[in-house]
Amino acid sequence: MIFRKTRPTPTPVEPEPTLPGLLTDRIGKLALRSAQVLVIVALAAAIVFALVQLKLIVIPVLIAIIIASAAAPVLTWMRARGLPPMATAWIALLGGIVVIGGLVTLIVFAVRDQWDELVTSATEGVDQLQEFLTSGPLPIDQEQIEDARIAVTDFLTSAQFGSGALAGVTVAGELITGAILAVVILFFFMKDGDRIWAFFLKPLSPTRRARGERIGDTSVRVLGGYVRGTAIIALVDALGIGIGLAILQVPLALPLAVIVFVGAFIPIVGATAAGILAALVALVTNGWVIALIVVGIVVLVNQLEGNFLQPVVMAQSLSLHPLVILVALTAGTILGGITGAVLAVPIAAVAWSIIKVWSADDRNNRRHTEKQLLAR
Repeated sequence: MIFRKTRPTPTPVEPEPTLPGLLTDRIGKLALRSAQVLVIVALAAAIVFALVQLKLIVIPVLIAIIIASAAAPVLTWMRARGLPPMATAWIALLGGIVVIGGLVTLIVFAVRDQWDELVTSATEGVDQLQEFLTSGPLPIDQEQIEDARIAVTDFLTSAQFGSGALAGVTVAGELITGAILAVVILFFFMKDGDRIWAFFLKPLSPTRRARGERIGDTSVRVLGGYVRGTAIIALVDALGIGIGLAILQVPLALPLAVIVFVGAFIPIVGATAAGILAALVALVTNGWVIALIVVGIVVLVNQLEGNFLQPVVMAQSLSLHPLVILVALTAGTILGGITGAVLAVPIAAVAWSIIKVWSADDRNNRRHTEKQLLAR
């Protein structure tokens, strides 16, 4: 028997991983996607940071866009009657200033006429509260109350309060500057808003220009519908609570009704906070019985508005889940304070509407093509 020497089977050598292979396997794809997400988040954070730093310009522009969108039907109606854009812009702007100025004048006169009564009632209410704290079910020592008063007085006369007051003066100057800037920008938006948007869309291709026109029309419709719908709801809240306060003879019924109207522009929390303020004024000036009645009126008006009026008025302009609204309010408040809270919800509504109509025509064209192929 002859034995032949067999050669050992060579061990297969695994090829060295290449860069394309590392990037296209499962872990590589996950890493690329994670890197893309991180880049997008960083870019979004940079944009938000830049907008916050430029809020003196950004906030007036946003306010002007929202108000111009709300006034779009009036401007269109006047232009359809043959008025030139310059005249329609001046009429709408001056009309709004006259209405707001008249309302502020009424508030000032109402506060001035009832100020002495309010101070007297507030003093009596504070004395009653102090008596309740010292002799109520949970008595507080008189010395503790005096210590609290001294602490408040020391703070009001401290350097920290003075620096805060100086900061408040700076903020007031910024508010005045922003208000003037918003009025000027609003005038140009009402006069040439469509031409300004068309100018930005002019360099784009026909497909992208059509998308831009679709986004512009949707933004104006959603913003205008939101502001007009919120104004209707706010007016109903203000009338209901204001009439109740007037019947109960609560001082400053008109200013409190105006606060309710303004507060209603902050969804979920605005009208409730304004109602709590009205109840506190009633508690200080009219006693706890009237305050409880005011609380009942506020709850009743809010329930009627939330269950019957809001679904009808806001159905077409604001289709956001309450959780989305709450998150938008929180983010807006952190970034822009009260102004951010007012602007956050309409901006979120517009963003969602833009997402929905971004490729609307593309989908419609695809469906039309599929129908034509099936018909053949």
